[in-house]
Amino acid sequence: MLTLTMSRIIIYYIIASMLIPAACRGEGDTSMEKLRELMVKNQIEARGVSDERVLSAMRKVERHRFVPGQHIASTYEDHPLPIGHGQTISQPYIVALMTELCELSGNEKVLEIGTGSGYQAAVLSLLAKEIYSIEIVEPLGKSARQKLTELGYNNVEVRIGDGYQGWPEKAPFNVIILTASPPKIPQSLIDQLADGGILVAPEGDYAQELVKITKKNGKITKRTITYVRFVPMIRGS
Repeated sequence: MLTLTMSRIIIYYIIASMLIPAACRGEGDTSMEKLRELMVKNQIEARGVSDERVLSAMRKVERHRFVPGQHIASTYEDHPLPIGHGQTISQPYIVALMTELCELSGNEKVLEIGTGSGYQAAVLSLLAKEIYSIEIVEPLGKSARQKLTELGYNNVEVRIGDGYQGWPEKAPFNVIILTASPPKIPQSLIDQLADGGILVAPEGDYAQELVKITKKNGKITKRTITYVRFVPMIRGS
């Protein structure tokens, strides 16, 4: 017997198989909007993400704008996609889950480590006041910066650099989010987290855990959320 969630997923793929070809032929925006709605309903809400602000941002940000052309037909499927240079754009559910864990209210200063395509930064930009994003792979960083500017995400600043060092001149940050996995969360990033702040990140080498770190009165608390698989976080030379 199929579960309700599995039935929704099957229905999503049937509808997606009809809508994506139309979108790729240039009948696009309406079809892509429908696919985003299905993505949120069947991949994200159905798996427990309930923050309405996060769900709204996931509906608004056009993920297909951040996906290489050869993968655009898979844009709204529930898995990561390659974006070049050995990096990926995370699956929609994980983007939504990590964003929800950040507990954003709208006034935060956020540091993102691993700009990648710029998609996660775009989602964050609708939910927080200032986004500072670091990408170590220069072509990706430059491309993401241009894309975010073109699409009007004007509260995002992208720097090419070593995420292990953070962005000390902009610290402290209310929220820090990592989209690549270090073996251990760098102390430099914990130091740049404001008191009362939240850090959300994958941690580990082969066996990775998604962790949520909070800092209160100088005390650090870490909680494991689930097991994940991210690209490794690259160190600068």
